[in-house]
Amino acid sequence: MKFKTLLSKCALIMMFFTAACKKDDFTEIIGLCPLVVSTNPTNGATSVPLDQIITVTFNEEMNPSTITLNSISINGPTVVTGTISYSGLTATFTPLSPLEANTIYTGRVTTDVKDTRGNALQADYVWSFSTGLLIGPLIVVTSPTNNEVNVLLNKVISATFNMAMDSSTIDQTSFIIKQGFTSTEGAISYSGNTAYFTPTNLLEPNTTYTGILTTRIKNLAGVSLAADYIWTFKTLSFLPPTVISTDPFDNETNVILTKRITANFIVPMIPNTLTNSSFIIKQGLTTIAGVVSYSGTTVTFVPNSSLDANTTYTATITTAAKNLAGTPLEDDYIWTFSTGSILVPTVISTDPFNLETAVILNKVISASFSVPMNPLTINTNSFTVKNGNTAISRIVSYLGTTAFFNPTSPLSPNTVYTGTITTSVKNLLGTPIATNYVWTFTTVNNIPPTVIATDPINNATGVLLAKIITATFSVPMDPSTINANTFILRQAGVMIPGTILYSGVTVTFIPSVNLKSNTNYTVTITNAVKNVAGINLVANYVWTFTTLTVPPPTVISTSPVNNATGVVLNKVITASFSTQMDPTSINTSSFILKEGLISVSGNVSYSGVTASFTPTLALKANTLYTATITTIAKNVAGVALASNYVWTFTTISNQPPTVISTDPLNNASGVLLNKQISANFSTQMDPASINTSTFTLSHGGIPVSGVVSYSGITATFQPDNLLSSNTVYTATITTGAKNLAGIALAANYQWSFTTIVLIPPSVVSTDPVNNALGAEYNKTITALFSIAMDPLTINETSFLLFNGTTPIVGTVTYSGLTASFNPVVDLLPNTLYSARITTAAKNLAGTPMANDYNWSFTTKLSGGAPFVNLNSVARFGIIAGAGVSNNAGFSEIHDMDVGISPGFRSSVTGFPPAIIVNGAIYAADDVAPPGVAAMLIQAKNDLTAAYNFAKGASVPVPIVISGDQGGKTLTPGIYKSTSSLLIAGGDLTLDAQGDPNAVWIFQIGSSFTTIGGAGGSIILSGAAQPNNIFWQVGSSATIGDFTSFQGNILALTSITMNSGATAEGRMLCINGAVVLTSTNIINKP
Repeated sequence: MKFKTLLSKCALIMMFFTAACKKDDFTEIIGLCPLVVSTNPTNGATSVPLDQIITVTFNEEMNPSTITLNSISINGPTVVTGTISYSGLTATFTPLSPLEANTIYTGRVTTDVKDTRGNALQADYVWSFSTGLLIGPLIVVTSPTNNEVNVLLNKVISATFNMAMDSSTIDQTSFIIKQGFTSTEGAISYSGNTAYFTPTNLLEPNTTYTGILTTRIKNLAGVSLAADYIWTFKTLSFLPPTVISTDPFDNETNVILTKRITANFIVPMIPNTLTNSSFIIKQGLTTIAGVVSYSGTTVTFVPNSSLDANTTYTATITTAAKNLAGTPLEDDYIWTFSTGSILVPTVISTDPFNLETAVILNKVISASFSVPMNPLTINTNSFTVKNGNTAISRIVSYLGTTAFFNPTSPLSPNTVYTGTITTSVKNLLGTPIATNYVWTFTTVNNIPPTVIATDPINNATGVLLAKIITATFSVPMDPSTINANTFILRQAGVMIPGTILYSGVTVTFIPSVNLKSNTNYTVTITNAVKNVAGINLVANYVWTFTTLTVPPPTVISTSPVNNATGVVLNKVITASFSTQMDPTSINTSSFILKEGLISVSGNVSYSGVTASFTPTLALKANTLYTATITTIAKNVAGVALASNYVWTFTTISNQPPTVISTDPLNNASGVLLNKQISANFSTQMDPASINTSTFTLSHGGIPVSGVVSYSGITATFQPDNLLSSNTVYTATITTGAKNLAGIALAANYQWSFTTIVLIPPSVVSTDPVNNALGAEYNKTITALFSIAMDPLTINETSFLLFNGTTPIVGTVTYSGLTASFNPVVDLLPNTLYSARITTAAKNLAGTPMANDYNWSFTTKLSGGAPFVNLNSVARFGIIAGAGVSNNAGFSEIHDMDVGISPGFRSSVTGFPPAIIVNGAIYAADDVAPPGVAAMLIQAKNDLTAAYNFAKGASVPVPIVISGDQGGKTLTPGIYKSTSSLLIAGGDLTLDAQGDPNAVWIFQIGSSFTTIGGAGGSIILSGAAQPNNIFWQVGSSATIGDFTSFQGNILALTSITMNSGATAEGRMLCINGAVVLTSTNIINKP
């Protein structure tokens, strides 16, 4: 009774699950039945790429066996052929060829799809999307594919286009392979529709590369790629190679005596490392002679003679075998196998196979044996094929382990044939097969072939102009009957040239040129085509289609513009189009220039999207011209302008040119001695007429030598030397100067000006000022002049600094009006220094200072340490070389960045939950924003410089400390520990004694540790600032639990902040990692 009750309960449960996915129940049992939750493209998506891979994502795991081309389909004008795969929750449909442009597609997921419990989709899921308009070329496939991994180091990278391309546009500037920002060297080639990049050297292992095909690449019509095509791939890792399989496998028995021994590697190997020395076969201690070869990832050993029967052999591949990276096997790879006893040979396969149907009439029949046979026993008596009792005339041959039967005439259609191998065939040892081997097959019937599908389909519209036309037959055809006489494309009765290909059951026609826009085409397959049985089509097969409509091109700009005036007489007239044009349609018939009704002779050229008309002779002055682009001009799709484009312009008048302005002005005074003299004309001039004969400068009748140039409407005279001070100069433009119409100035044009009266330069201010006290030790001394100086005269001989009579070594620079002296070493404390600017300093006019300028200042008293300048690394709250991690808790970094270099972003972990407030993370492998890697390198260089400065600081004299500093109070200065340093027995107080600029430098030879908890924190007093405290740590720093820390840590090896530790400062590590253990806070000091 209990058993019956249990059965009843199980039945009810099963009824619930099997009924649960009924449509009426679906909303009540959430998550029990499968749903489509998303698709890519989404429903209603537009401008979908033609190479789109379509995906469907479900709400639960599905039964992969129900995800098929029958349950998921994509339909446009015809059913889209493709492959289907399933992984995770997503089904992926990959079209075998690009989608049609400007076409609506419908996707359907049927109720045949089921989840792993057998629950079906409640209703068909249907969505649609549309592709974009395309005339230009596309990349249809790359090798390696996008995001492919484990790419071979000797890989030839390729990209295949959807049409023939202009090979001259495919070169090192348009096909680029990069590793990070570094371009990879290689050779570029092009064949068929495919471009190839062959790297000069092996690719780096375990490295990500980026391939770029730029818009410089064009097809044969001059149409560029719409955008740069970019993809990435990653090479195989730098690991030792391994043997992944062998044939025979280890301990295999009954191996045939003619066996070829092979081994497959996990990666490609260097072929010359696989020889008889590294691939050895032995029987006991005896080495077997043979030939070693290598292909792909497989090495093959072919014994010179048959192996011995019933014998054990040992195969060895030694560590001399290396992969393409030069890495050898870690250990010799050894396996054994045993041969079988001498057995009776057998027929192991035939072609056609037994009971095969639809065998072609020109079939060569073959039979393969289990062991090599004696060729003399394979003949017309031992290998027969019969139609009933009638033997077929034949030629019998033998190669390898296969016998071939070649009928002397085609087989009969729809006929059963019997093949027989008799017992007279023997192996090389003279052993015959045990019994006659007999099999049958049936040839194809004699039903005429038909066309079962075409692309485009009959009456299709919106067909791409670069369309490849195909037709599919019901049976395999005789390729020799598929040619330009039997597959014809016509437009209005005119045959379109193209290339015809045949494969499988499909014929393909590739037009030699793009089809015309909005045009009807007719395709004919004549009844001269035959199948492999020699049977013709019953009648010609004809279908039509219409291409898509391409908008007509337009003229978007001209030069001169419409109604322009004052156009120069040597003007080249240009017109720019809205799209790329057919260069052959841009000529003197489609680009016309007229003066009234008279055509102007000229040459027409075309480049990019611009047509140019260059008149043979100069245009006439003050004349109206009319330019016309006619409807003969067509774009690369063959679409003409909708109407003639006409515009007019007027050339410059025949009035004499005039000088409209000069620099300097007439009667100007105070003109600089290095002045360039210029004159502006009323119109463009003939540059050849503007020279030192027509543009002169003189003073008191004495000519000034110089160089004359001309640009736009401006002539310029550059004197060879500085002008003289307080002198009147006269400039003259003579009547030899002419405009582009050849018309000269009506009269010479003259003007005069007076140069500046020279005043000696002077020093107007200095820093430090004269008699200043408390100057910093690292002070840069500056002097500001009254006028711009000659930088060449501001140097170490004209700007001097002395301590008493001892010169101070420094670097002198000049910018704007300021000279700067930067001492090579810091100045001494509480010391009087004298600075001097000598009369060797001159202004731009060459006028020296009237007297030396002297001033003095005194440096500040000693007591504090020198400030450590962090420069660009000051922006970082954390920077590390190898890693940055937040192990637990919600750590925070405020108002500073986090950086890692040379480490990568993958080595920054725990962000989040850690956050950065008013800052960002930067890593050496970041590609955006541009320049991150260089910025990080500079920051690390600045960190190293600051570390070395702090480590070597010696003024004031360092105070030697050691051990635990807890409970102490330290005033500003340099503190040096030759080994480790602790803060453990209490808090360490740093007292600035009222000086907010006071500096501490702690020089720690080894590790630095704060214990934390009740003691071990840093306490600041007397106006001390955390930004002025520097902890130079020779190895690793550890900030203890709940420590309140102050200052900047500059560590060589690593930094760790334990749980709850906080810092007003920076954690800066040169080589290793910075670790935040749990809930740490770092604030900008």
